[in-house]
Amino acid sequence: MTATSRPLADATVVITGASSGIGRAAAEELGRRGARVAVLGRDADRTRDVAASITNAEPFVADFASLADVRRVSSELLERFDRIDVLANNAGGLVSRRTQTVDGHEKTFQVNHLAPFLLTRLLIPRLRETAAAGHPVTVIATGSVANRWGRLRLDDLDSRARPWLGGWQAYGSAKTAVLLGTRELARRTRGSGITAYAFHPGFVTTSFGADSWMLRLGNALGNGGLGITPETGAVPLIELASAAIPPAPSGTYFDGLVPNGRTSGAARDDTLASRLWGVSEKLVDLEVVTD
Repeated sequence: MTATSRPLADATVVITGASSGIGRAAAEELGRRGARVAVLGRDADRTRDVAASITNAEPFVADFASLADVRRVSSELLERFDRIDVLANNAGGLVSRRTQTVDGHEKTFQVNHLAPFLLTRLLIPRLRETAAAGHPVTVIATGSVANRWGRLRLDDLDSRARPWLGGWQAYGSAKTAVLLGTRELARRTRGSGITAYAFHPGFVTTSFGADSWMLRLGNALGNGGLGITPETGAVPLIELASAAIPPAPSGTYFDGLVPNGRTSGAARDDTLASRLWGVSEKLVDLEVVTD
């Protein structure tokens, strides 16, 4: 990735999943670069601690397993900030046991795709206002190479009709949805001053997949050294957030710092992206917008 950095002194950056891992690392570095950072996390204490460690940051608490929480925190963000320059949808994770949220959705699908989708849709008017005022806006989604083994089905987004397989197929399907959402957001905001990207951070040594026996075994065999640090994994997010000039066409998926990372065919299907967007709007009770 080659890009000229933009000044962040007056920019507002919203980062989800920012109480730990690459979200925390990105929040800390973007704060050092001068951004005003909205630190959004699920754990109230950790989220407040991270925000307190950054010069110009504020904590926002929400559990993405609750769409009501997403609606509440989006209202808080809109009330607090009249400008949002970067929205980093970083929250997500692997759920090794099939779990249903309070909203009736499979947790992997909701936390990785549906909740970030709702947050983005609710913040789009503010993102458009920011771009219209002459400030470039970037929406960044944390994807995964796991999209390559996902089997996204619009008639079974909650993976009820398929074997669980430790949650890995559901996770891959959810990350396919993340990439499709990025492509469709790029299409819908074309020419508006908003750009959208997804990236794979690499295998990061964090609490990700902590309840997965496969990851626990891999880390044990590798003495905990199989992954990269959160600081290294956060680099693509930081660079995309800091770029003055888009480093690639809007909608691009990066594998680390390299654009056009390998994906499944489904993750490149623009018709599927459009259909998923409409289905997702219905699932979160938003008015379906066709454009």
